[in-house]
Amino acid sequence: VGNYKRTVKRIDDGHRLCNDLMNCIHERARIEKVYAQQLTEWAKRWKQLVEKGPQYGTVERAWCAFMSEAEKVSELHLEVKGSLMNEDFEKIKNWQKEAFHKQMMGGFKETKEAEDGFRKAQKPWAKKLKEVEAAKKAYHAACKEEKLAISRETNSKADPALNPEQLKKLQDKVERSKQDVLKTKEKYEKSLKELDNATPQYMENMEQVFEQCQQFEEKRLRFFREVLLEVQKHLDLSNVASYKNIYRELEQNIKTADAVEDLRWFRANQGPGMSMNWPQFEEWSADLNRTLSRREKKKASDGVTLTGINQTGDQVSQPNKHSSSLSVQSNTVQSVQSSYNPFEDEEDTGSTVSEKEDNKIKNASSYEKNQSYPTDWSDEESNNPFSSTDANGDTNPFDEDTPPTMEVRVRALYDYEGQEQDELSFKAGDELTKMENEDEQGWCKGRLDNGQVGLYPANYVEPIQ
Repeated sequence: VGNYKRTVKRIDDGHRLCNDLMNCIHERARIEKVYAQQLTEWAKRWKQLVEKGPQYGTVERAWCAFMSEAEKVSELHLEVKGSLMNEDFEKIKNWQKEAFHKQMMGGFKETKEAEDGFRKAQKPWAKKLKEVEAAKKAYHAACKEEKLAISRETNSKADPALNPEQLKKLQDKVERSKQDVLKTKEKYEKSLKELDNATPQYMENMEQVFEQCQQFEEKRLRFFREVLLEVQKHLDLSNVASYKNIYRELEQNIKTADAVEDLRWFRANQGPGMSMNWPQFEEWSADLNRTLSRREKKKASDGVTLTGINQTGDQVSQPNKHSSSLSVQSNTVQSVQSSYNPFEDEEDTGSTVSEKEDNKIKNASSYEKNQSYPTDWSDEESNNPFSSTDANGDTNPFDEDTPPTMEVRVRALYDYEGQEQDELSFKAGDELTKMENEDEQGWCKGRLDNGQVGLYPANYVEPIQ
């Protein structure tokens, strides 16, 4: 009696399982969205690095094909996210609303109907069962009383002090006990027989209500199976033709990379095959605009005029992506390999790439393909590779008159575009080496990481601590 409550509880569990399935799909959709965003940001960042890096030609296009693949796959995963939320999630939500009807007093209408059906079917049989239990209890009590009366009568016969009148009472007690046993036994057997006769009808009524619950649960189970199959189709990108085409196209782009073609292009554009601008005689013209020298500019104004300043809150601390991030004097091959763990967990703050990872990956490109190189040459110490300091930074043992200089690493605070050929150009956040201290006009001599030596305004940089 009352065990039907397990079947009734299953209806409430069905409603809760709908919520669980919706939450499950919602979490997967959020993962798909975050993954798509990460792919897009990764592709955008690395596409810029490759395009501005030293790689060129067909291999560059093959490398960039990976970023194109990421952008296309990102779009597919956004479509998966949309299908999960707009189709599967909404379908479960609507089915749950149609299948379960809430009552004013709480609970669901389907639960109350099942509860009432089971209680109504079980009530007559439960009443008869209660009568059987009472009859059984009375019969067992009569048997116990009969046994006790017989025991007393037996003991009194062995007692000579007991008078005949008392013995007669004990014998009458035994007789009444036997009659009570017969009556209670008859009543117990009768109530049990009535219970047995009512059992088939009871089973039929309970079975009928149970089957109704089974049919309701069957609808839920079949619906869940249907939804899960649809979710599987939405998640399975291997059957999507466009997904296969992405990697077929990627493979073709990689196979089109031709080393011979790239070398031929570099020879024609950056090597001996490029067009030469040989020096030619140029006639002097008075109409040419006279260019003020750096010294004359400084005399015409009080102090240094800041030109090309482009400072933001983060530019001072972050390295410029348009400049070299490898120093000649330091081994920076470890810039990516030494401390960056690609499997390190990231915080789920809505940003798909952590600032730490972003700063480290920016160091992957050593320099830009359009990096400026010094176009002039002279015998002056600043551009002469055979001067007092060689490529390794060691002093020339044959140059005894050269005074020792203390080189200091500094970081640019602002963007600066060189106004003359012997001036350096850099961006805010770039690092360079100061070779000589500030002169009277407020200029310092320094060297960029690409080896270019020149002058720059002293108040545009700060020492690196």
